Amino acid sequence: MMLALSGASVDGSLYTDVVDLARRSPAWFDDTVSVWSAYGLAVFAALMLAGWWRARRVDAAAAVTALAVPVAVVLAYLVNSLVKAAVHEVRPCRTLHAVTLEACPARTDWSFPSNHAAIAAAAAVALFLVSRRLGAIAVVAAAAMAASRVWVGAHYPHDVAVGLVAGALVSFAVMRVVLRSPEGLARRIAATRLRPLLVS
Repeated sequence: MMLALSGASVDGSLYTDVVDLARRSPAWFDDTVSVWSAYGLAVFAALMLAGWWRARRVDAAAAVTALAVPVAVVLAYLVNSLVKAAVHEVRPCRTLHAVTLEACPARTDWSFPSNHAAIAAAAAVALFLVSRRLGAIAVVAAAAMAASRVWVGAHYPHDVAVGLVAGALVSFAVMRVVLRSPEGLARRIAATRLRPLLVS
């Protein structure tokens, strides 16, 4: 059963205020935010790679935990996408006919919850359980990603807020399962062709 949500009734006025502010902001700032919104997820991939590279120099269990980060992110994305497909919230740029920095996505490219925010939050939470330093960087980057998606006009504020929560919860659940027995998982992986992923 499909649901229908009118995002404009939740925080449409706040969305309009943000989009209007973006239109009045300096071009260099808008360009910076737009680039981050479009390509910023690559930073999380780089942080995941760095976390794994550092972890494999510690021990196999740490490497397994680091390798679980992209798994947590993918699962968070899948769960978020299922919710998005069930809710069918039309993008605010279509509902409110706003002039936005980013081209308005197709009508069937649903808005709630934000996949960008979910991916960013999932990466941040998982990375924090691997490395406090990398996790702290990822938390700031995730907040910036969520804010940028509203700034460019792609999402309502509640889209990114729920995306952040959903991504964080799924990621935390996945990482908790892995952290129960990383040594056991390391032994299993070490017996396969994936062994080089665990040791430097």
